[in-house]
Amino acid sequence: GELAQPPADVPGLTIAPSPPERPDLCLALGGDGTILRALRNYAESGVPVFGINYGTVGFLASAEASDLDRGLERAFGGEYEVIELPGLEAELADGRKIAVNDVSFTRNAHERVAELAYSVSGQEVGRVRCDGLVAATPVGSTGYNLANHGPILAWGVEGFVVSFIAPHTLTARALVVAPGDVLHVANVGDRNRVEVGVDGTKAGQLGPGEEVHVRFR
Repeated sequence: GELAQPPADVPGLTIAPSPPERPDLCLALGGDGTILRALRNYAESGVPVFGINYGTVGFLASAEASDLDRGLERAFGGEYEVIELPGLEAELADGRKIAVNDVSFTRNAHERVAELAYSVSGQEVGRVRCDGLVAATPVGSTGYNLANHGPILAWGVEGFVVSFIAPHTLTARALVVAPGDVLHVANVGDRNRVEVGVDGTKAGQLGPGEEVHVRFR
């Protein structure tokens, strides 16, 4: 939907047509989805993101909406510690996508189960009929990956975890991948496309015989 726009006549407030490339600080007011979008927008730029939670969970927020005044004082006064978060880089057909939480590969609703294969360092590790596959950062390991019974990675761990969604086998296991290894995810099915998601938002599709590379950043 359309974003609500503040009034244009507020003293000291200038509405920019698009976010600046290198602000001193990005202030994100919203839920985790909004904060994730801000983190992706300023990934690799060195711009700190200060989130104020107006959502349900607020896992990535630095302050709560109920403490807005104090949160703004801290943000504009520099009273915060910058924590660098690792991400994942997915090479899709329309370009590079950065994920803070996870990159997911899921079958389309009402279609046949997907058949996915993934390899690490050129060696195939798994080939499974399933509903999908998730590659998650340490921060994202408590989300979609945890629902797949994947291991939780502590913040600061170098590497990421790969887990299957509803695998049609009892032998599929989650795998922790070293930071220098490239993950290759292939759609080895012969009919249906697979949806590719970045932090829970649609980012593209993986057709039969196509492959995506995912790297730790």
